[in-house]
Amino acid sequence: MHEEAGRLDRGDGVELAWRRVPGQGPGVIFLGGFNSDMTGSKAADLAEYCAGTGRAFLRLDYSGHGASGGRFEDGSIGRWADDAAAVIGALTVGPQVLVGSSMGGWIGLLLALRLPERVAALVGIAAAPDFTARIESLLPAEIRAIIARDGVWQRPSQYGAPYPITRHLLEEGRRHLLLDRPVPLTIPLRLLQGQQDPDVPWETALRIAAAVTGADVEVVLVKDGDHRLSRPQDLLLLRRVVGALLRED
Repeated sequence: MHEEAGRLDRGDGVELAWRRVPGQGPGVIFLGGFNSDMTGSKAADLAEYCAGTGRAFLRLDYSGHGASGGRFEDGSIGRWADDAAAVIGALTVGPQVLVGSSMGGWIGLLLALRLPERVAALVGIAAAPDFTARIESLLPAEIRAIIARDGVWQRPSQYGAPYPITRHLLEEGRRHLLLDRPVPLTIPLRLLQGQQDPDVPWETALRIAAAVTGADVEVVLVKDGDHRLSRPQDLLLLRRVVGALLRED
């Protein structure tokens, strides 16, 4: 598989790492999750799939993630959406199919609203719009006090080392909430959601489907699926869904 790699200066000296597979459009763009990176199995499998079908593919690391520059603690939903928009603008041409995992699903929705002429369709994998508000609502008083005092709290993770939840992340996230009103999107939207997901309640997919104003929305519930949806059968499902969207174009 021929995959190019590089770094893009977003304009302030912070370099954003990216990889892409050249091919025909519409291209496919993978948007990773919170505290994740572009080397995960879903992104790698999509890169292989697109290379095998002659389809353009792009993946990237937001600032503070993976191989990109910047500090994770300085990031926010708006900042990371801007990062993705910068890479998409610099490295792709024409309509794209966005595939957003967890937080990437939120960022994908924001980009679809911001760049309607560039987003042909969106696939969410355990899409997590408004997850900062959910985190905030579940914090006990003592953790809220730590964040108010220190500006940051190290949240334990079942996927690895604890990671920081900053006051800036929570406060800035409120500016990008989507599910408290209709979401004016009419592009094809596909939502893949595990029902054994410990991080994103599976009902979130139904809330997204209800909020989006367009009719071309499909929700696929994977009864035994977890948050990552990275098992071989999950990756095959993702390939089928992305492939069907590309054939419809």
